[in-house]
Amino acid sequence: MPMQKTKKAFFILIIILISGLSGIIANRYIFPRLATTKIFAKYDFLKKSTSDVTIINKTEQVYIKEDASINKLVGQVTSSVVNITSYVVPEKTTSLGKNPAAIAQSTIKNGTGIIVASDGLIITYASTLITENAKYKASTNDENIYDATLLGIDSYSNLAFLKINASNLSVASFANSDEAKPGEKIIAVGTNLSAHTPFFAAGILSSFSPYYNLSEKTIASSEKLEGVFEIDISAQNHYIGGPIVDYAGQIIGITGMVFRDNKESFFQIPSNKIKSVIDKEIQKELSSNPTLGIYYVPIAKTYALINNLPSESGALIHSYSGQQGLAIIANSPAANAGLKIGDIITEISGEKISTEKTLPDLLYKHKKGETIEIIIIRNSEELKIVIKL
Repeated sequence: MPMQKTKKAFFILIIILISGLSGIIANRYIFPRLATTKIFAKYDFLKKSTSDVTIINKTEQVYIKEDASINKLVGQVTSSVVNITSYVVPEKTTSLGKNPAAIAQSTIKNGTGIIVASDGLIITYASTLITENAKYKASTNDENIYDATLLGIDSYSNLAFLKINASNLSVASFANSDEAKPGEKIIAVGTNLSAHTPFFAAGILSSFSPYYNLSEKTIASSEKLEGVFEIDISAQNHYIGGPIVDYAGQIIGITGMVFRDNKESFFQIPSNKIKSVIDKEIQKELSSNPTLGIYYVPIAKTYALINNLPSESGALIHSYSGQQGLAIIANSPAANAGLKIGDIITEISGEKISTEKTLPDLLYKHKKGETIEIIIIRNSEELKIVIKL
């Protein structure tokens, strides 16, 4: 009998221990997790079980090597980047008796371009690369070298187009530059001038300069592109004509350069403006770019306030010397229409001039010979004027 009682007591103890342990496990681990689900969250007794319990979900940390990701992004555009060589073929004999080959060597220039159509259409920035009477060759990413023909230079953007006899080429992808914001990381792509291979620089999209005009004067021209990006990389002369790429692997601009006060001034033409130029070239309309013939100051709110102007946006026909002949080109459409220094152009064909729609941008939509209607403010009076471009 005593032995049976002992076994019975031990058995009951085991049951109590197992039940208690099960209760602890349920209260500490099972109930708190059930309380976080939609089905059981409504039960109060489960909510209480989580009052002193912290649920820790296991997570994994993934480390991405930035250099490797940059390399992959650049790889998406390098196949469309080409090296362009321009050179002048000398006469067979020279009055100075110099070696013709040596003269040719002195005229060789290298630059970067981008394939924008699979049949061999290439875009670059004209700069010093495109010269009168020059011949051109293009070296593609697969190390093939082609003779290239200059098709034309866009007077609005200074972008030049060349053509090589090839097919099924890798074509560049352009992003929506309106979505690019200062502070974003970018990659500039150029070509090694000796080895004809691509090279890169990582940097930041520093700013968008809405009033930067490609005129090489200190004042804006109605025929030159306005509104560019600026980036913070060094040695930008190595990247002229080449793309800047965002971290989605798409081109948001092309590097260009103008001389200001006898110094090189670098900038990046936004991709949306580039796309409009490419469309014109494809339609063979580069030669139909319109001319208005004015120099002006783009009006910002601060400029309008300081100078007590009647409009906070638009284009103020201006000359720093105050001379009409230096603000409006003689015999130009603007002169023939009677525009005057001090006039403020606010609209072109129903579209208001702004930092998003600059005077040159709105003019670029039209062709030489077309008639447009503009709105100007003269002596605080709004006038409509019809102009034949």
